[in-house]
Amino acid sequence: MTHQALPSARPTGADPGRQVAQLREVLRLVRSIAGEDSRGVDHESMLREAAWVSETYHRALPVVQRRFDALAGEAAGWAAAGVEALLAAGDRAPPKAAAHRLASQLDQALAEMAQLLR
Repeated sequence: MTHQALPSARPTGADPGRQVAQLREVLRLVRSIAGEDSRGVDHESMLREAAWVSETYHRALPVVQRRFDALAGEAAGWAAAGVEALLAAGDRAPPKAAAHRLASQLDQALAEMAQLLR
């Protein structure tokens, strides 16, 4: 019996810091749909976070990297589906409660991803 490593959930060449930055941008969009104020977003801190994630990820154990990749993949998947559903409202106003819930889930996923690397 041979054992082979499972393929990574992270697409080849995808930078973990970039993934986090993209999820942060989606979070900003969802918060604006929810009617939340996102003017206080500091782009410098977002860049610092992305750099920290990239650096820390590459020093992490493979098991931590795989868990991070899985969380990032899951978050990206349901974030894309959630945003698509919110935008499907068309001319009607998207439901703010749903946008708020999606923003909360994105916040939680980003916090879990950061906690993995600490």
